Amino acid sequence: MAQAKVLDGVAAAKAVRQELAQRVARLKNKPGLATVLVGDDAGSRSYVDGKHRDCSQVGINSIRIELPQTVSQTELLNEIDNLNGSKDCSGFIVQLPLPAHIDTNKVLSAIDPDKDADGLHPINLGKLVLSQSGVIPCTPKAIVELLVRNEISLSGKEVVIIGRGTTVGRPLSLLLSSKGIDATVTIVHSKSSNIKSHTKRADVVIAALGKAHFLTAEMVKEGVVAIDVGITRTSGELVGDIHPEVFNVASAIAPMPGGVGPMTRAMLLSNLLALHKD
Repeated sequence: MAQAKVLDGVAAAKAVRQELAQRVARLKNKPGLATVLVGDDAGSRSYVDGKHRDCSQVGINSIRIELPQTVSQTELLNEIDNLNGSKDCSGFIVQLPLPAHIDTNKVLSAIDPDKDADGLHPINLGKLVLSQSGVIPCTPKAIVELLVRNEISLSGKEVVIIGRGTTVGRPLSLLLSSKGIDATVTIVHSKSSNIKSHTKRADVVIAALGKAHFLTAEMVKEGVVAIDVGITRTSGELVGDIHPEVFNVASAIAPMPGGVGPMTRAMLLSNLLALHKD
């Protein structure tokens, strides 16, 4: 079998940004994206920097709020309240993870749902459960968009998601099983027995575990579509959840880096435009 087709998230994200730039150019008022970064984690800073570069390419104003690692929860909530009321801010995100002394759920719940560019407010997640129109979390939305742009249908397909986190695994399972996408979805996680028995039968495997090279070739069937969402830093190098040997058996792979990550950032801008009131 020929080596897997690479689902190029860099190229797809560039196309999305070009489409969004055309939409922004037609607006009377420029949208504004704000980011809130707590602490100085190198990975988080890199992600935030990328989001602001994307904004400049598309013609979106961007606002950076950077707070020390020691910021109190009250101070952080005050910053969120300011953004909720800011006319310059169409939507914003609080970069995760937050320091251990901050209650992440309380912070996410404090964001105005109509300014929740990440789609992680309980109201927006609830709309996803109810199949109502709302902001879809960026990474699940990115995965679907990347597959659509590569003409890979999920209708009727067996999809296994490895990982049950609130930013990827859980909302992704709701999105993929919704009407119009129509996948049959199984979630496996650290307490699942015999994960291989699930992944081996799947048409599509989405690895969002954060364990380097967890998914090996022997765990998937020939012709599988494999989507890598996990990130692990090993010896200064960023490594995904999917072992390189899977390229030899898969029909298509979204690699890490260069697959879902760039599309996630593009979907953030897409969400922002949906929230923007011109």
